[in-house]
Parts: sequence; structure tokens; C-alpha cells
Amino acid sequence: MNQIKNIIFDLGGVMINLRRENAVHALEQLGMADADSMLGLYKQQPPFLSLETGHLTAGGFFDMMRTRIGRQVSDMEIQNAINAFLIDIPLERLEALRRLRAKGYRLYVLSNTNAVMYHSWIDEAFRQIEPFSINDYFDGIVVSFEERTCKPDPAIFSTVIRRYGLVAEETLMLDDSQANCEAARSVGLQAIQIGATADDDMLAVAAKLEQAR
Repeated sequence: MNQIKNIIFDLGGVMINLRRENAVHALEQLGMADADSMLGLYKQQPPFLSLETGHLTAGGFFDMMRTRIGRQVSDMEIQNAINAFLIDIPLERLEALRRLRAKGYRLYVLSNTNAVMYHSWIDEAFRQIEPFSINDYFDGIVVSFEERTCKPDPAIFSTVIRRYGLVAEETLMLDDSQANCEAARSVGLQAIQIGATADDDMLAVAAKLEQAR
């Protein structure tokens, strides 16, 4: 921990509590028969995957979802259904980010997410401590729908390093996916899989980082 200067956070499963079955149920309630196969915990299937990689606009996604559902439903109904995947960001996690920055760490986001969730639920959830937004907690943000590729593609990890001039061995990735952690290590980053053990939740790791300073 002593050599770490930069910390990269995944959003879902690290900052944001998830409940995949809620979104599956909500989409099934709208009439979508194959919601379970479309929504994965770590990697999605089309058309959701196409939205997360930026190969499908929000409007195009809503149209494709209506076709899959087989009846006319509103954009907002679909948005609310997929946002049911996201449960909450505990306030203490946001407070931990502020403490880490006060200790001198530089903080970044690297997340597989999409424009619908990012500009609705996620944007609102980071505004719990007014007047802060997600941009006030991090020194840089890289999201899959803007980069047109998803983790665990090593290229997206390299993008964070290159864009923000990070020294890989001084940078720690916090992610809940083993595959993503392995991809991070493949480009020289350090990585901890959040949730792999009882001692490796986001707050426990943040506390260790605080103590190292």
C-alpha cells in the first residue's frame, strides 16, 4: 500500500451495490422473455452490451428493447427497469473517497456502464452530498460506452494509464471481477478484487490506504 499514489475504482460492485435479479424481474414485468440471458453480472449480451460499448445510442437501445418486449412501452419504463440493477451508493463510501483525496491520493473511475444509467441513476446517486457530482470525487473518469470497449479488454486499462499519465506500478485497481483484476495486472497495474474475501470490501481497503498515508 505504501507505494500507491493513484486508485482506480470500478462503479458497480465496488462503489454501487447491485442486484441483478431486480432488473431481470422488472424487464420480465414489461414482457421481456429473455431478460435473464441478456443481463450478466460482469458482462452483458446484446442489445445491452451494444449500449455499454457505445455501439448503440440510447434511442436505438430503447427501440430494440421494445422489439424484444413485443409491445409499446415508454423509454422511461425501460430506463427504470434497467436502473433496477443499481441499488444504492452508501454514503460512507462517498465519504471515504473524500478522505482518500484529502490524504493526497488521485482517484479515477474505470467502469463498464452505459449512457442511460450513467446520465440518470448514477448521476443522481453521486449527488447525495450537495453540491458534489461524480466529477467532484474523481480526477478522471473512463467509461466503456465512451471508449467503445469494455473490461476486461486490456486496452481500456491502458487508456486510463495513458490519458492521465499514471505510473502503472503506483496505481491500484479496485474491481469486483477476477477477470478484470487479471486484465489490470496484465498492463502493470496493481489490483484488488473487492468482495473476494470478507476483509476486501471497498471501505476496508480504503481504510488500509488511509492508514498507509
